[in-house]
Amino acid sequence: MSSHVNRTGKAGGLYARRPDIFPRAVDGFYRRLKWAIMAVTLAIYYVTPWLRWERGVYAPDQAVLVDLANRRFYFFAIEIWPHEFYYVAGLLVMAGIGLFLLTATVGRAWCGYACPQTVWTDLFLHIERLIDGDRNAQIKLRKAPLGPSKIVKRTAKHSAWLLVGTLTGGAWIFYFADAPTLLRELFSGRAATVAYSTIAILTATTYIFGGWMREQVCIYMCPWPRIQGAMLDERSLIVTYKEWRGEPRTRGLKRAVDRVEVGDEAGDCIDCNACVAVCPTGIDIRNGPQIGCITCALCIDACDDVMARIARPRGLIDYATFEDCDVERKGGAPVPVRRTILRSRTFLYFGLWAAVGLGMIVSLGARTRLDLSVAQERNPLFVQLSDGSVRNAYTIKVRNMETRPRTVRISIEGLSGGAIWDSLSDEGSARPSLTVQVGPDQVARRRIYVRASRSGPAAQDFTFGLTALDDQGGADRDAARFDRPETVE
Repeated sequence: MSSHVNRTGKAGGLYARRPDIFPRAVDGFYRRLKWAIMAVTLAIYYVTPWLRWERGVYAPDQAVLVDLANRRFYFFAIEIWPHEFYYVAGLLVMAGIGLFLLTATVGRAWCGYACPQTVWTDLFLHIERLIDGDRNAQIKLRKAPLGPSKIVKRTAKHSAWLLVGTLTGGAWIFYFADAPTLLRELFSGRAATVAYSTIAILTATTYIFGGWMREQVCIYMCPWPRIQGAMLDERSLIVTYKEWRGEPRTRGLKRAVDRVEVGDEAGDCIDCNACVAVCPTGIDIRNGPQIGCITCALCIDACDDVMARIARPRGLIDYATFEDCDVERKGGAPVPVRRTILRSRTFLYFGLWAAVGLGMIVSLGARTRLDLSVAQERNPLFVQLSDGSVRNAYTIKVRNMETRPRTVRISIEGLSGGAIWDSLSDEGSARPSLTVQVGPDQVARRRIYVRASRSGPAAQDFTFGLTALDDQGGADRDAARFDRPETVE
């Protein structure tokens, strides 16, 4: 039975101890790009619940609101009802296809720049550098004995992390209620228990995932790297170390110059480990593609800075495709980026993504804001009245998806001599149609009685019609059946 060797190089069990990772700060194009994306994504998350959108006096004015109490989802001018959940499913399908499209063109760019785990971990790392210092200072502080300075810094850092976690959890619950009202209730102690519980849970998860687990979430918990690994091909952009240019490595610029002077080969890589020091997951990109690489490209910035200082061309570590690498290795020119993006696979993904989006837009534009559903009551199936006519009972639901009250007319079609009335009136008021008032964003339920002559088939199909009586118009229909006693010959 062979023993397992963990990351520390010592024989042990199946669990490899997590190595300490202290990413060094770096500046460059991709670092600035990450700053910009982090600022935009965090602003969207924290600010969106506070945006207002005028919908009239009968609807909430919060631009984005998941109204669980009334079972509504508001997104600016769009309002989704429970029976329209397929729109949410469509958005999830678009998100999935969008990730496939992104992976096929620029690899794991989602993981490196916009994934919530990446964004919040990056934020926590910056807080840590602000309080503890950069990489060397953090390593020194980690080894230092516990003292007043270390206690103050540890307390400040974890307090800041908990504050970010609390703000994150607090922002999340504002999506489910009117944000200003809920904020006042939170500070006055009048908010629902579930609000405080949700904030506590999300504070804990943000603090643990962003402050403690960090890269372990990406490497061990997230399934997406495994899926992406199967989706990458030779024309997908990934962060790559060009070993044909960097090898054999030397230790420092002077040693590289000395080797060249004596006729030995020397690569551009001077083994400074700058690429490893800035990596937030602690990998060495020079070892080739790895599941721990989230393609954040910080190693590119670090390596380009070193290449500039030793007067060598940038791009020893760079975004490249396997196809590009083969061409460059043979001395050819890299394939233009547009050829990497404009290919059949990306066109297919984009076509599917656009088709789903276009279908949803057309459906949103064509959907009716009035809806009628009819259910026949089965017990009793029919009632024979004293005048010889037959009565059936139905439960109708009139759904008004407008943010204002509406008046509608319900009529019956295809039932000769038929008349209707509801449970709020008597049989004497029976007539061919019925007027119903429906409140804004509400469903009106009525028990409807339909009367028809005794003569006719035992089961006769007919239709309920719904027509709006205001200037906005709108109509709907629903099929029903009228039952009579069978005729005895």
